[in-house]
Amino acid sequence: MSVDPFTAPLVGVGADMGFVGNPFDRADEVRRDAARLAVLRRARDSRWLLLVDLKPVMSTEGGVLDLLWLPPDDLPEITDWVFLGFRGDAPHFAASVAPGGFVPGRPLDARGAAIQLGDSRSGIIAQARSLLSWHATHGHCAVCGAPTEAIKGGYCRRCTAAGCGAEHFPRTDPVVIMLVVDGERCLLGRQPAFPAGFYSALAGFVEPGESLEEAVRREVAEEAGVRVGRVRYVASQPWPFPSSLMIGCFGEALSTDITVDAEELEEARWYSRAEVLSALRGEGPFTAPPPIAIAHHLLKAWAELG
Repeated sequence: MSVDPFTAPLVGVGADMGFVGNPFDRADEVRRDAARLAVLRRARDSRWLLLVDLKPVMSTEGGVLDLLWLPPDDLPEITDWVFLGFRGDAPHFAASVAPGGFVPGRPLDARGAAIQLGDSRSGIIAQARSLLSWHATHGHCAVCGAPTEAIKGGYCRRCTAAGCGAEHFPRTDPVVIMLVVDGERCLLGRQPAFPAGFYSALAGFVEPGESLEEAVRREVAEEAGVRVGRVRYVASQPWPFPSSLMIGCFGEALSTDITVDAEELEEARWYSRAEVLSALRGEGPFTAPPPIAIAHHLLKAWAELG
């Protein structure tokens, strides 16, 4: 008999997942000190990560891909900027390059950069991309429509209208992503936009006034018509497209007949543990999510309990 995934110990799940492991001390107290931030921005040991159209600028020196960190004197014209935090004593920032600005590196899609780096540097990309994406789309007050200005190191925008002054904070959208299990098999689905043969765990946004457990049960029922009982939290992952928090769970199937919502999924089906293990090895019968994605780690954690 296989181990119960809702009670068995889970050790080290997602340790090598993408967009996690950010090494910075985010130093919230510094964000509230505008004068100190102004000094840190010009400090000789400050370092800046640039993004062009939300693509991090990378160094390829010596054929090795790395984040390109620039001193303040080497910055091109920038628009929005954010304080990332400290690494040791050195302050680190990220900024969007103004249109047409020259950068001494290679802008690379954030997902592709994270896959190639394969370590905690992807967590820095997640922080920078999510914040700068938010600034790019929140230049006006949601209360009165007046322009807003960035404050607190880029972690807040304040309305500039007299008599309003509303403060707006970066949003993070919670998304449940769940591996529904029924004994020796699990439920996977595919969206029409997925590559041929690719299947993943079901997922959906948490709605207002809803717990994570309720969101898991609702989303699975809506997308696949399967009822879920027990829910177990497994791990989480920042997903900066533009700014979600993927909350990985196991869900216990109370029913097994599948009724697909064609607006959400192209297909959903049950796969055995043996099939999942084979897919994780790249041997079929389906293409599994890559290690950068939390869905890969949900599948791996469950399959290896057997």
